[in-house]
Amino acid sequence: MKILHGLLISLLILITAALPLRSETAGGPAEQVAAPRALSPEQIELGKLTAENMLADQKTKKKLQQLNSEKEELRAQYELDAQKQKSRVAALEAELYRLSAENKLSAEKHKSGIKELQSQLEKAALENKLADEKRKAEIAALETEYQKAAGQNKLMSEQSKAQMAAQSDELQKLSLENKLSDETGKKALYLISQELGKLKAENDLKNERLREQAIADAEEKNAIELEVKRLDLAERRLKLEKITMDSKMDKLRSDLELRDKKEEWKKESNTEPAYLDRPFKDKKLIISDRRISLNGPIFTGVADYVTKRIHYYNNISTQPVFIVIDRSPGGSVMEGYRILKAMEASKAPVYVVVKSYAASMAAIIATLADRAYVYPNAVMLHHQMSTINWGNMTQLKEQLELAKEWEKRLAAPVAKKMGITQEDFRKKMYEKNSDGDWEEFGDKAVEYKWATSVVDEIEETGFIKNPDAQPQEKPKTRFALDEKVDENGKRYVSLPRLEPFDFYYIYNPDRYYR
Repeated sequence: MKILHGLLISLLILITAALPLRSETAGGPAEQVAAPRALSPEQIELGKLTAENMLADQKTKKKLQQLNSEKEELRAQYELDAQKQKSRVAALEAELYRLSAENKLSAEKHKSGIKELQSQLEKAALENKLADEKRKAEIAALETEYQKAAGQNKLMSEQSKAQMAAQSDELQKLSLENKLSDETGKKALYLISQELGKLKAENDLKNERLREQAIADAEEKNAIELEVKRLDLAERRLKLEKITMDSKMDKLRSDLELRDKKEEWKKESNTEPAYLDRPFKDKKLIISDRRISLNGPIFTGVADYVTKRIHYYNNISTQPVFIVIDRSPGGSVMEGYRILKAMEASKAPVYVVVKSYAASMAAIIATLADRAYVYPNAVMLHHQMSTINWGNMTQLKEQLELAKEWEKRLAAPVAKKMGITQEDFRKKMYEKNSDGDWEEFGDKAVEYKWATSVVDEIEETGFIKNPDAQPQEKPKTRFALDEKVDENGKRYVSLPRLEPFDFYYIYNPDRYYR
């Protein structure tokens, strides 16, 4: 309706504009503007029809476009359906071909199966026939054997009868012989009885003579036994004297052993170590014999020494294990990292105790322990990892990157425990010391979370043997290094060669470790 209304207005404007203006009559003045004439009904009707025709044309064009679009859509749909129909027909033809091939193959299989069954049937018939012939032959053989056995039985019966008759005759003969033998035996028995009487008389005479000889032997035997008893008495006296002497010797030996045992007893405390689940109380720490000493520089072999003992103590119980650091300047990052991982994996809690000082890698081990106890005047020291590298520029760059990675893996956890970033940790090192060696006494180390608690008293219950009873030697660390003097008269020790990818993280201000 809005379109129709707009068309009507436009048409009216056009018609109005096409009408001529009225001019002034001859001789009179011209009018400035001529007034529009009113439209006639025919003109209005014409404009209306024109607008309706234009609207109808628009509708027709729109409908025609719509029909064309539907026609194209129907054509596309038809082509798609035709393509689908072709695909379906092709699939059906392929399926038909496959089924035909399968039917043909199945028919061939049935034919070969029937032939095979017929062959088996013929074979079975021949086997049955052969079996019948064998059974008949066996029956005939059995009948022949039966006839033969019957004849043999009859013959054996006749032989048995003849044998029984012969045995009966033999029995009668033996009976007569037995009667004769009985009479002969009676006569022989009488003769033997007379002989026995004679032998008995002779035996009685011999027994009387033997009795007289036995009495004489008994008197001699008694004399011998008396002498034997006298000798036995003398021997017993000697044994008694020997026992008395042995008893005195045993007493003397026992006194000597008792004296030795007393000396051994004095060499030990003869008390059991104290195993406490909570060994720290009121600033007092009680350490058992489940302790591991970590002193001196940490180099190859130290990790084996420490970790094996952690594993051994874990296999005994889950009571606390103590790593006691008297003095350690640090050392190998790889060895120290192995110790840290063994501490983390331990089922038994592993406590670190710092008595004098722990620097570098040793300080990291103490800081990253679950619990670390430190004397108030013990010193802990953290600094940047330093090393000496050798090689071309590319190799030096690679070694530097590896050193940075080790620093991140070891120093970052310490900074995290302190609640600061690794960069802030590095800055604080130089704020505390121009060389970057940040050292703190034990009570301050606890404030920086380098240790858990300050301990004023440590009770070592694991030392149960008298140290003075041991051979006196020069004190040395578990893994001692040979001390030398250089050309300038300065003492030093040579650290072992590092393993690949390893670095020394050690506090060495006077280059004692080289």
